[in-house]
This record gives sequence, C-alpha cells and structure tokens, in this order.
Amino acid sequence: MFSFLSFLITLLLLILLLEQISYLRKKRNVPGPNMVLPFFGNAISLVREPTRFWKIQADLASSLGFSVNYIIGRFILFIRTTELSHLIFANVRPDAFLLVGHPFGKKLFGEHNLIYMFGQDHKDLRRQIAPNFTPKALSTYTALQQIIILQHLKSWERLSSESRGKPISLRLLARDMNLETSQTVFVGSYLSNEARAKFKDDYNLFNTGLMKLPFDLPGFAFHNARLAVERLVETLTDCAAQSKKRMSQGEEPSCLIDFWMQETVREIADSKMTAAHPSDDEIGSYLFDFLFAAQDASTSSLLWAVSVLDSHPDVLQKVREEVLSIWSPESDALISAEQLREMKYTQAVAREVIRYRPPATLVPHIAMKDFPLTESYTIPKGTIVFPSVYESSFQGFSEADRFDPDRFSEDRKEDVIFKRNFLAFGAGPHQCVGQRYALNHLVLFIAMFVTMLDFKRHRTHDCDEITYCPTICPKDGCSVSLSWRCPRYPNLSLN
Repeated sequence: MFSFLSFLITLLLLILLLEQISYLRKKRNVPGPNMVLPFFGNAISLVREPTRFWKIQADLASSLGFSVNYIIGRFILFIRTTELSHLIFANVRPDAFLLVGHPFGKKLFGEHNLIYMFGQDHKDLRRQIAPNFTPKALSTYTALQQIIILQHLKSWERLSSESRGKPISLRLLARDMNLETSQTVFVGSYLSNEARAKFKDDYNLFNTGLMKLPFDLPGFAFHNARLAVERLVETLTDCAAQSKKRMSQGEEPSCLIDFWMQETVREIADSKMTAAHPSDDEIGSYLFDFLFAAQDASTSSLLWAVSVLDSHPDVLQKVREEVLSIWSPESDALISAEQLREMKYTQAVAREVIRYRPPATLVPHIAMKDFPLTESYTIPKGTIVFPSVYESSFQGFSEADRFDPDRFSEDRKEDVIFKRNFLAFGAGPHQCVGQRYALNHLVLFIAMFVTMLDFKRHRTHDCDEITYCPTICPKDGCSVSLSWRCPRYPNLSLN
C-alpha cells in the first residue's frame, strides 16, 4: 500500500514537472510569470480581478509587444501592439487562427457559430446577412430602438424620483433595455411575452457563466450558461421558422430576421435550391451570435457615454445644442435616418466613447498551428491568443488618454489617420457586420437621453475604474440621479 501511494505521488510530481517544463518551453524569453500553479495557472486571479490581471499582462508586454501566462491548462499570449493584433485578425483560417470569442467558446456557444467560420462558407454567410443592414433595414430598426429607449427613459426617471434623492445604478437598467431592444429588433413579434421573460432569465444565466471558471458540471455557473445557450438558440430557431413562413407569404419585413428570410426565400425561389442556405437551427445559432455581439457591448457603451458626458459638461452642451437644432422631443416625431446623419458631433462623441472605452477589450483566438509572430518568436499550436483592442485604442491617436470627440472631426480626421488603431469592431474577415447598427443605437440613446433628461453622476474616487461584467463598465454601475428635462413626454409611434 505504501509503495503504491509513493508511486502515485511520484507520478503526480512528474506530471506537474512536465507541465511546468512545457510552459517554460512555450514561454521561452517572453515576459510572463516564470512559475505557474499546476493546471489552474493564474485562473483564480483572472476570475477575481480581471482588470488587474490584464493590466499586469499589458505592462509585461510593454517591451516586446506581447506577454504570456497560463490558465486552466492552456498557454495564453496577450498582444499589446496594433500591428501584431492586425496580424492575428488577418490570419483567421484553418492553418493559422480560429476566432473563438471566449477562451472556452466552442463548448459554450455550440458548433454552429458565425465566429468559427472560415473561407468561402464565411463569405457566403456574410453575403446572405448583408440585407439585414441595408439603409432600409437600419431605418426600420432605428424606429423600434427609439420607442424602446423612450419607454425605458420614462421608467428610469420614475425610479429616480421614487428613490428620494438616492442615485440609481444604470447598469442593469441599461442591460434590460438593450435586451428588449435586441429581442424586438432581431426577432420582433415572434417572441411572446412569456418567451421574452424566459429569454431574459436564460440570458442572465449565460452572462453569469461567461465570467466563471469553465467547469461543465451540474451546479456550476458555466454548465448553467451552456444549457441556457441551448434553450436560447432553440427559441431563436423557432423565430426563424416563423419568419420564413411569413416572408414566403409576401409580408413586409418588420425586424432583422424578416429582412434575412425575405432574401433567403427569394433566392430559394430563384434557384430552386436550399442547400446553399443555412438550416433554421443554424440561423438560430447565428441570431444568438448577433445577440451576444450587440447586448453587453451596447450596455457598456451606453454607461460610459453617460459617465463621460457628465464629466465633460462642454461636450454635453455641444451635443444638446446640435440635437435640438435638428430634432425636438416635442415634435412627437421619430428621429429620421437623415436627421441621424446630420448629427455629426453626436456621432463623433459616440465614436470617441467606443475608442476611449472599447466594450470588448480582448478578442480571443486559438492558434491552429505553430505561427511565426515575429522573427524571434513562434506561437505554439493550441495557444489562446488575446489581441487587445483596448491597448490599440491608446496607440497613435493624439493625446490618446484624453476624451476628445473633436479628433473625429472633418478637420482632424483621426479616424482616417489612425484607422488601424480603431479596432473596437475588429478587423479582417470577421470585422463586425453590425457596426452601423451599434453606432446608430449609441447615437440615438445619447440624443434622446441628453435632451429629455437632466442627470447628475454620483461620483466617488473609484466610480470610473474599469470592471468586467463581461464587457467593461464603470465600477459603480454608473450611479446617477435623473429628472425630466422636457415639458412633457414625447408621443412616439411607428405610424
């Protein structure tokens, strides 16, 4: 018995030694910890304090432009410099990198996922979803977005007035507003009220699991998140089937899935073939991709917009003056697509919010094969690579640490000059297809929020520190006091 126990202990120590040697062999002379915990590596510090963890990685990467670490049995590489990030984004293909969206994304999101696609299949799918983001489609969405934003602004103002002077946190309120917006814009009336309530519960489970240790066992948050994704995809699959049936009857599209299915029905009718088009199940998965891409990123941007407008009263005043010169809440008219385009300064503010605080700071990829990153270092196969969108946002731009919407003005054109550093929507073949939709949503929110509401941020010394949830948000959840600014509520409708 003693000999067997000694053998097990010796075997375990040997495995741990080999694991450490493997890590050091992959690390070579790249900055990063020289010793890591067995299997877990630095996963505990990542989960407990993600902001501090990534700040340390960025500091370590200051010399070479990249650094390394070890998480849950996986060797990881953090990329700080813009040009090396572009190198990763430009090489998403079977013999280079797989975009995963999350270090354990394939298990969490399932097999049918837009971000895992390569080559011609990926190009074909992007072509098929292009009708979702035409000017006509975007105009349909902006009308829906404004009506939902107004409903929630009314609710927020009531909550604030009932709080008796105490500030309210906008984080969960903005997340709920964005979830309703995504549901309505993406699948419209195909979701019943009961389905929307279940949808919200499942999305909350998914959101929680994103930031937990990836243990796919009953009772663990990651496991609950994976099951929630399956239910969400099933619901969205049913919506796709309903839309396809309605569009085949010649009805007018009223949401994103309708624009997609209208074109799909037309192409199938023209070619008499269905093989080139995804199944309803696959469409349900792709719709979840859209939801994941839009939901938490949008929440992050809305919160930072409120925060920076409160701390930059000169910018706030200019936004209010521009919006009111173009659109008035008292007109009871929706902001038109043309009016939205005229709000040049407000658009610059929105773009600067996204540059200054890019919602998804990191874009995980997996190295499918050994890949030469520089002349002196080759990324080992299986490495999870994290190009940092956040770090690129503070490279190149003049006084990059300063919030300055004028950098996007016609005179300065830093969005053109430093285009390669503006990576908030990604780059390469997987650049975000819905970026115009996301920017429209942020501009609409800013325009309506600042003209309809007076707001005061409840500031503490650390309220604007970055926290991950899972995109970056102000540490305090953006606590504000609100009061109504207009003589009355606008009366907005689709008619």
